Amino acid sequence: MLIGSCHCGKAGWRLEGDPGSITACNCTLCRRYGVLWAYDYEGERVSVTGQTASYTRVGKDKPSLEILFCPSCACVVSWRGLRLQKDGRRRMAVNVRLAPPDLVADLPIDHFDGLETYEDLPPDGRCVRDLWF
Repeated sequence: MLIGSCHCGKAGWRLEGDPGSITACNCTLCRRYGVLWAYDYEGERVSVTGQTASYTRVGKDKPSLEILFCPSCACVVSWRGLRLQKDGRRRMAVNVRLAPPDLVADLPIDHFDGLETYEDLPPDGRCVRDLWF
């Protein structure tokens, strides 16, 4: 299990099991936040803890994501999809940058072009450590 918390400790997240590869996205929001994402589904392997505030991202004239952040220190905790998947589940991601560095440093990075092509980019062998230090 991985646990991440905001700077002041009032909000955070838990991820059960193997987080898999971590996503670095270059979309207009992720590049501004500087986040790295681990994914699962609401009510399954990920949960958000503490009090959060939210910002709703609108995509194609419809709300698409809810960004959850700590109302005290403003650290981005997670995002939550506002549209259900075809199987009825709701996609979520947690910000791995809030986890202790030694626990996530060796996780592989997947790069996602959320700015132009909306496709995964070829792997380059980097891990979280390479983007942090």
